[in-house]
Amino acid sequence: MLRYILSRALSTIPVLFGVTIVVFLLIRMIPGDPAKSILGGDATLEAIEALRNEMGLNESLITQYGVWLSKLFQGDLGFSYTLHTPIVEELMPRFVNSIILTAASLFICITAGVLLGLISALKKGSIFDKVSMGTALIGASMPVFWIALMLMWLFAINMQMFPVSGMYNMRDPGGAMDLLHHLVLPAFATATVSLAVIARMTRSTVLDVLQKDYVNYFHSFGLSKTKINFVHVMRNSLPPIINISGLQVGYIMGGALFSEVVFNWPGIGQALYVAVTSNDYPTIQAGILLIAITFVIVNLAVDLLNVWLSPKLQDSMKAE
Repeated sequence: MLRYILSRALSTIPVLFGVTIVVFLLIRMIPGDPAKSILGGDATLEAIEALRNEMGLNESLITQYGVWLSKLFQGDLGFSYTLHTPIVEELMPRFVNSIILTAASLFICITAGVLLGLISALKKGSIFDKVSMGTALIGASMPVFWIALMLMWLFAINMQMFPVSGMYNMRDPGGAMDLLHHLVLPAFATATVSLAVIARMTRSTVLDVLQKDYVNYFHSFGLSKTKINFVHVMRNSLPPIINISGLQVGYIMGGALFSEVVFNWPGIGQALYVAVTSNDYPTIQAGILLIAITFVIVNLAVDLLNVWLSPKLQDSMKAE
């Protein structure tokens, strides 16, 4: 087991290295001159050339990548020429806020999605099954920004149950409870599509497991349906559910960009939106890199969790 963990951890190193190359090249493919975008159309050629030299844009791509990578190893994400501040000071607090939103959204979509999928599978063909899966299909087709706007219109503006924007009450911050109050709407808006995907995957997986011979074997021994369903069936259904949940992290972090803009949540998505509109290329590059690295690490954790939950995989590794 330990050998597998070390092997998987080491295998992520070339993946992360590849991520840095892709992010670096993608930003360099954006049309236009970053220096001219930052200084504006009225800037002189001398000022533009001076900024290009300062940003290292006149160097070869290999040299630019090497300098950027060496700074990354030192914890330096670069300098924002539009905000006139080190990017790490601007993005890291926002990245933590985005992790809070992502974690809350993931908790909602996994908890509600697995529960809906399980009940729908156990009540296959019932009205609950048809309504919940039909609703899930519709929910999976809705754009995140539209869901966010509808939730804001209904629960924040009309019913006035939740705040319209922000992370805390600016006049009277109330600590953890105030944070949770502000978190509800953006978290649900971000989680809706992934919730629908997980619910449908859970239903399909549970139905497949219910048809296995060992389930009938447990029934023949008189075990209670509750124990069979929640202990044996759910445990054997977990690996594909965990896999799809891990893949949803990337979608949730992408959807959080829209939720953060709509609800004015001070996260990395909102920072990226501002950076894109102001052509702040170093900030865009750093923000995308942080999201990509988070996705890689989460999927590594998902793989290790699947091995821990699957005795068959552990036995096969011991045999090797």
